[in-house]
Amino acid sequence: MISENLGKFYINGAWVAPHSKATMGVENPATEEIVAEVALGDQEDIDAAILAARAAFEGYTTWPVQKRIDLVKTILEVYNARYEDFAQAISTEMGAPIEWARGAQAWAGQVHIEATIKAAEEMAWEYSRGTTRIVHEGIGVCALITPWNWPMNQIACKVAPALIAGCTMVLKPSEIAPLSGVLFAEVCHAAGVPAGVFNLVNGTGAEVGARMSSHPEVDMVSFTGSTRAGTAVAAAAAPTVKRVAQELGGKSANIILPSADLAAAVSAGVSAIMSNTGQSCDAPTRMFVQRDQQAEALAVAKEVAEAIVIGDPRDEATGMGPLISKAQFEKVQRLIQTGIDEGATLVTGGVGRPAGLNRGWFARPTIFCDVQNEMTISKEEIFGPVLAILPYDSVEDAVRMANDTVYGLAAYIAGPLQEARGVARRLRAGTVNLNYPDWDTSAPFGGYKQSGNGREYADWGIHDFCEIKGIVGYGD
Repeated sequence: MISENLGKFYINGAWVAPHSKATMGVENPATEEIVAEVALGDQEDIDAAILAARAAFEGYTTWPVQKRIDLVKTILEVYNARYEDFAQAISTEMGAPIEWARGAQAWAGQVHIEATIKAAEEMAWEYSRGTTRIVHEGIGVCALITPWNWPMNQIACKVAPALIAGCTMVLKPSEIAPLSGVLFAEVCHAAGVPAGVFNLVNGTGAEVGARMSSHPEVDMVSFTGSTRAGTAVAAAAAPTVKRVAQELGGKSANIILPSADLAAAVSAGVSAIMSNTGQSCDAPTRMFVQRDQQAEALAVAKEVAEAIVIGDPRDEATGMGPLISKAQFEKVQRLIQTGIDEGATLVTGGVGRPAGLNRGWFARPTIFCDVQNEMTISKEEIFGPVLAILPYDSVEDAVRMANDTVYGLAAYIAGPLQEARGVARRLRAGTVNLNYPDWDTSAPFGGYKQSGNGREYADWGIHDFCEIKGIVGYGD
């Protein structure tokens, strides 16, 4: 689904022609074909959107909470009516296999809106503590900067709680994958979001993102992306002391305990890293296996990786699509070669495209073993279908290596529940998954260390967009 509004911006309740004349081709990474042109904004475009959000804030933030919740419920209804449009758009802009685009990518937007609505209806927005009244209020004008790898997941995680909190906002989706973001703006318009409350401007991080982060009329920046870009956002925001919430990079550990069902745990771990072509910030990219179990683990991992069906995203049998772009493809190729050069043992995969695929940014599902924690492939976020398997001699050793990273977004543990619970408390990560549980959209999501700050999902996300006011002497 390619919208006719792709060359426009959504500002103050209308689709408007950009001030900037710059455009960028939108590539289908499965074919390397340019399927559309997206407008790229400049400072004047983003200023217009931010000022529209500022003008709308005072009126919108005084809406009763239930009225704001009802507005988001209407957004959900319109989103669901256009569900297949989102799946097709994401499959086109990301190269996501169509079944994955439907069952994971478009679905993520739906379930996050649902979880935010439920949390808002259960949340205590005002309460008394003695004679002081505690009130949650929208923080103000919010700059929302979202990535290409989970476009609807991150847009829904930011827009829904911001709207319910009583904020107004400007969204900048990734210019690499803008199709679904424009569709979401159309959904907001059709749902009757008041003029200026939600605005969308496409553009680059260097031009539009930097201006959003530094603009004096922006009260909060919510950013999802790389740690490198996150530090730039924080630096730009610092002079105006605006709130910055960030979900950044990851290098998540997956500890397979000696008492785990090894075959099942390794199989699930490989499937998890290969999903979304490895382009997930919380992917379990470092698998820790007891040294004397490594040979058995490698046999399972190799079999699972080599069974993945790679190819045309439009084919419902396809299990893995391409990487997002040539730049990402080249980065992944470089890091795979680095793993080989540094002495890791290549179990399967390697550099180059899979056999039979000569076009599109397809990478080979790649597994390394005998990886040392100081190797580049164990330290750097690869953001591709590359798994590093590290042997350990004791669980204590595994925990030490798991925590030996600048990141702390997620971690995984497989094994008997009681033992896994104890290990989970020792890992420095924002989310610890025990035995590959179902995704919980009400759990807090965010990272320790250089994986960011703040938390998203459900009421955790709502709180990030709220100021807390104490009215002292309010009375009983």
